[in-house]
Amino acid sequence: MSLDIHSHRTQLVLTAVAASLATASLFTAYQEHRKRQKRRELDQDILRSLAASGSTRDKLAVPSASDKGKKKTAKDDSAANEDISLGHDPEFRLAPGYEYDEELIREQLARNYAFFAEEGMAKIRKGTVVVVGCGGVGSWAAVMLVRSGVSKIRLVDFDYVTLSSLNRHATAVLSDVGTPKVKCIARTLKQISRWVDVDARVDIWRKEQGGDLLEGADWVIDAIDNITTKVDLLKYCYDNNIKVFSSMGAGAKCDPTRIQISDISYTMYDPLARSVRRRLRLQGVPSGIPVVYSTEAPGDVKLLPLPDEEFQKGNVKELGVFDDFRVRILPVLGPLPSIFGLHIATYILCELAGKPISNPLPVKGRKKLYERLYRELLHREEKLTGRPVNKLSIDEDEVGFIFDDFYRGRSVVPPHAVPSRPAVVRWDPAKPLTLENCVAFEHGEAERHVKECYGESKRPEEVWGKEVADVVVKRQEEVRRAREFIM
Repeated sequence: MSLDIHSHRTQLVLTAVAASLATASLFTAYQEHRKRQKRRELDQDILRSLAASGSTRDKLAVPSASDKGKKKTAKDDSAANEDISLGHDPEFRLAPGYEYDEELIREQLARNYAFFAEEGMAKIRKGTVVVVGCGGVGSWAAVMLVRSGVSKIRLVDFDYVTLSSLNRHATAVLSDVGTPKVKCIARTLKQISRWVDVDARVDIWRKEQGGDLLEGADWVIDAIDNITTKVDLLKYCYDNNIKVFSSMGAGAKCDPTRIQISDISYTMYDPLARSVRRRLRLQGVPSGIPVVYSTEAPGDVKLLPLPDEEFQKGNVKELGVFDDFRVRILPVLGPLPSIFGLHIATYILCELAGKPISNPLPVKGRKKLYERLYRELLHREEKLTGRPVNKLSIDEDEVGFIFDDFYRGRSVVPPHAVPSRPAVVRWDPAKPLTLENCVAFEHGEAERHVKECYGESKRPEEVWGKEVADVVVKRQEEVRRAREFIM
């Protein structure tokens, strides 16, 4: 079929197509022009900011090789704090009277405005957060708070970046080894948000200082390694009505699905959380402090070796939390501290915005199961001993440990199904009740075990066979390995 280009109809069609193409081309050209113009404005704004603030190049010299091995203390750094404190370094602040363009701020925070709306974001941007401890957890929390709109943040940490820090720190790079951790974070925060007010202190929080380092805080983040200082900080914040969020132990853990937020009073399994909880209760703080922690039992990991001179300094415990931050011996899988820090940032952002997490799912819902398992275990122990038993040698948390962590919530008997009514029973009636000497059964299997092993004095291996006995031996070894972390 031939096209008659001389016909009036054809000419109208061609004219319409040409006009459409021309319009589309003009519209595309206009959009590209607007994008280039926006980009030029942004570049000019950043250049003005850089000119006003000075170079953002890191000016802190890396210590010599002989200095890198030395552990610096707050006292050693006290004279240098005034110069190093990045909160007072013009390198990290806009020039007086200079205001970062509000339109650019809103464009950068557009997704957060869409989530929290005007009112919520106004509260977040006015919020002040103090991060005490700027390692693997604190650095990630700080970065995400600033990325999300927090405009005033204080960083407190006496420590310096080491090579081993690089597997978990949010901002430190190889060239930062030997420089303060707060320096690395402050530099990155200013690269992310030019308007942020960063007050970085190479310092240690001490209870004698009181609120000096916490002044003006809407929220305090406790990401301290040392248990004594951690408890002192939490107690101070509790007594002075300062909102504080605490990070528990990320060392020797690998399962991100077991990380959760809870009140300190509901924590279980985490050895650091257990110690902190007990110390706080003795000081009259039973609850009211949100924490992030993991319910995971430590896996098959080894404590890092310590030089002989560390043991000569005194009693070295094996939980990885020590007076004056002397040693760190727990292995750490890099992603876990970052997940802890992201949990903290998310919680605080929602709280600042006035939109708290509406339906948190704490593990305390599991507590009812552990209470029942414990209660039934106590009744079985009474049958075995033939007398009333008021308290067992293991508690409810440890019963939960046995069932969930060592027996994976399944019966020890093949095919190792998830019990519809689980039970925990002493394995060998001739031996004391311990974590190693408990096994998980289905209720009917538990009744059989009690009848034949308790009542008829049969050996467990005789009742259940070698395959089950081998599983129990394997689980007992897991318990023994975990004891160095949880006991």
